[in-house]
Amino acid sequence: MTKVKKSQKQHVELKPGDLRWECDPGTLKFKTTNDLKSCKEIIGQERALSALRMAFDIESLGYNVFVTGKVGTGRKTSVRRLIRESDRLKHIPDDKLYVNDFRNPDTPRLLRLPSSQGRAFKQEMEELIELLVKQIPEMFESDGYHESRKAVIDDVKKQQKTLLTDFENKVSGKGFALVQIQVGAVTRPVVVPLVDDKPANLDKLRALVKEGKMTEKKFQSLEKTHEKLSNDLEDVFKKLAVLEKETARRLKEMDHEFARPIVHSNIDEIRARHPQQKVAQYLDEVTESIMDQLNLFRQAQAAEKEQGVPLPRPGSADDPFLVYRVNLLVDNFKAKQAPVIYETSPTYSNLFGSVEFSSDGSGGSRTDFTRIKAGSLLKADGGFLLVEALDLLMEPGVWPAFKRILRNRRLEIQNYSPIYLLSVSGLKPEPIRIDVKVALVGDTHLYQLLFERDPEFKKIFKLRADFDSVMDLNAKSRLDYASFAKRIADSEHLLALENSAVARVLEYGVKLSGHRKKLSTQFNDIADIIREADYWARKTGRKHVTGADVDKAVLEKRDRSSLIETKIQEMIQDESLMIATSGSVVGQVNGLSVYNLGDTIFGKPSRITAQVAVGTEGIINIEREAELSGSLHDKGVLIISGYMRARFAHDKPLAVTASLCFEQSYGGVDGDSASSTEIYALMSALSGIPISQAVAVTGSVNQKGEIQPIGGVNEKIEGFFDVCRARKLTGEQGVIIPHQNASDLMLRQDVVEAVRKGEFHIWPIRNVDEGMEILMGVPAGSRGPIGTYPEGTINFQVNQRLQEFAESGRHYSSSDQ
Repeated sequence: MTKVKKSQKQHVELKPGDLRWECDPGTLKFKTTNDLKSCKEIIGQERALSALRMAFDIESLGYNVFVTGKVGTGRKTSVRRLIRESDRLKHIPDDKLYVNDFRNPDTPRLLRLPSSQGRAFKQEMEELIELLVKQIPEMFESDGYHESRKAVIDDVKKQQKTLLTDFENKVSGKGFALVQIQVGAVTRPVVVPLVDDKPANLDKLRALVKEGKMTEKKFQSLEKTHEKLSNDLEDVFKKLAVLEKETARRLKEMDHEFARPIVHSNIDEIRARHPQQKVAQYLDEVTESIMDQLNLFRQAQAAEKEQGVPLPRPGSADDPFLVYRVNLLVDNFKAKQAPVIYETSPTYSNLFGSVEFSSDGSGGSRTDFTRIKAGSLLKADGGFLLVEALDLLMEPGVWPAFKRILRNRRLEIQNYSPIYLLSVSGLKPEPIRIDVKVALVGDTHLYQLLFERDPEFKKIFKLRADFDSVMDLNAKSRLDYASFAKRIADSEHLLALENSAVARVLEYGVKLSGHRKKLSTQFNDIADIIREADYWARKTGRKHVTGADVDKAVLEKRDRSSLIETKIQEMIQDESLMIATSGSVVGQVNGLSVYNLGDTIFGKPSRITAQVAVGTEGIINIEREAELSGSLHDKGVLIISGYMRARFAHDKPLAVTASLCFEQSYGGVDGDSASSTEIYALMSALSGIPISQAVAVTGSVNQKGEIQPIGGVNEKIEGFFDVCRARKLTGEQGVIIPHQNASDLMLRQDVVEAVRKGEFHIWPIRNVDEGMEILMGVPAGSRGPIGTYPEGTINFQVNQRLQEFAESGRHYSSSDQ
């Protein structure tokens, strides 16, 4: 193998000032946050706020809003703030009531009354029943009523007596008499002939004929007369029945005549206070029903007086006046604005309402219109409803019904019935027209899933308010951060923050953002650090929160969640996880991985190795063969194949079988941030040039060998630094990163200090060749006009090795033939 030459090229290293943005407390024009005004504005979300304002201002169908963004970016707070500014709040919606439909009790009728009138109407109806229960029986007990009733009854009795007297005279004139006989449990008059002035039935008369004491002719005459008189008696009975019915009719009319002024006068008072057409129609039906049920009121009063039984509670199952009660479904009594509802548990019944049931005492169940309950969607009518999208989608049956209601602006209160043929309610309440602004809160993935998979979604959620997780770092945003700290301190009675503390909070915000020119807008995390810094300041007896307190809070926060990180560090130290930080090895390189455990993110090195041999299988991804590789990692390995072909397969086939492996990796591997690292391992294995183990690498690559940016660069650098520091820094250790990630650096102070002392290095690179030169200390070499590389360079060594593989491959192929 040709002897390689050492590279004399000096590669650019990042300076300490490039590794971290630091805020000079002197640039903040205040001593403590007591000198500032509390922040009342929403910070850094202008785009999202604009979408929210549009959604809340446009009244057309479908202009609801889906709010996306990371947790802690102020999504719900912003929605509530914009709702408070909306003109929609100025219009207080109607009260909604369900009442009995007397013509069809299974379809309760909806009444809408101006705000606060619903409660008054319900109270007035209850007072109406209380008055009628008292006044109607009093009317029935009055002297005037009794006299009128007696006159009617006496008149009827007189007619009955006249009718019976006339018939009796007629019967006696024919030689017959009326006698009472027992028929079952009752007696009734019948016509019988008189023999010797004594009643005798027809059988006795036949016997007399047989005995010769009566002629057949006389018997037949009596029989014929008897038949006629019996028919006349039936006619009398019919006339008496007609008189009975007429009496009942006249008594009922008299009852109505006496009750009408009482009922009408009371109901007319209610009618005058509620002139709505549907109310008038309902009161007409109430009047008609009460007039038909006067005895109900008389009996209720009698039971209370004679038996001491109080009237049942209004609306209870045994309430005899249940049909006259009012179900106040939505009560806006004393409301000062339109409703704003945040539904935290969007079950079917909580969201859309329900029809409740009670036991009927015989093992069954019963319900009525007073048991219809409103859900949050109806309660929010005329105002706003805020719901977590994921919670809503997880509830059975909710999403299809929710879409239907928003699309039609019409709500039908029914219980959820997953089995179509299983009826859960015999009631079908009148549908309710609703007008509500809905804000669904969720993440971007959920929004995209609904947008792509549900055609109706984009019709009912026409606007998206997307909350950014970062904002620009400038003088205004720094002051906004300080004002936010002031608001948290004031609202939660925390210690004021000194300018040094605010400076550290700003640095923490930059760290969270992942970019040196940005600030995080995940204000829940920022607020937590302020609260915890206050805790440490109080522990030390300070009057204000200082920069040291913020540093302590950040350190403690990291330590609380660092158990897994510490365990991995211990495994590296005792070499259970094999990671080298010194020396040089062929075909072996330190890659960098990021562990995201939810409450903490940290980086650690991973050993990546490559082995090569003559063959035709190309690059074998061991992780993929073991089904431990994700699609992005698979793509990265394929890109490496393209890179190798573009660089070395112009004049020969790549007769190579190479294997790439993440050593001691027993979980899944995904992402392409190690693709450049795998190239270095492969190039080292092919060239035979060892790689420095003091250097770790991160960065993805394209087929042209250009290095591309990756995520988690700060965590990766700090993770390798911790390993090196635990084994003692030698001054040779460092990390290679994509040059694009240089602006993302916001490293810990201890890392910056090590770089300042020359104990640790960070190299930003643009292509694979730069990385190889740093790792192997040998020039990469550029291809000349005739397609060759300079001797002694890495690419020359690789090309030469591949040439040998190609020749060996041809030799074995010809031998086989």
